[in-house]
Amino acid sequence: MSYPSPSATPATIPFPLRDEERTRCEVWTRVMGYHRPVSAFNAGKRAEHQERRYFVEPGRDQAPERC
Repeated sequence: MSYPSPSATPATIPFPLRDEERTRCEVWTRVMGYHRPVSAFNAGKRAEHQERRYFVEPGRDQAPERC
């Protein structure tokens, strides 16, 4: 079976997935020196996570990709 490449866009995927066939992506982040899933955050910490600014190294043309 042939799978689409990670860089495939929805328009180039030969077979679209139904919602029940998809796998949920769990996002983890570092908080106070250890890693935690964002889904375990309370409402205040989730809002703080959404407001974060990402460091862009001078000379680089883009910020890191987000999930």
